[in-house]
Amino acid sequence: MAVFGSDTPMKRAGQPFELAPAYIYLASDDSRYVTGETMHVNGGGFITS
Repeated sequence: MAVFGSDTPMKRAGQPFELAPAYIYLASDDSRYVTGETMHVNGGGFITS
């Protein structure tokens, strides 16, 4: 697991405390007007097909 996340621009895996605010936002009334958006909480890494 030492290499998990090392291929992202942040050079490390995200920690739960870094991901949780995005989930809380999406579950809250603050996001009630947000539709059809993609929130990438991935440290700048992405996978394309």
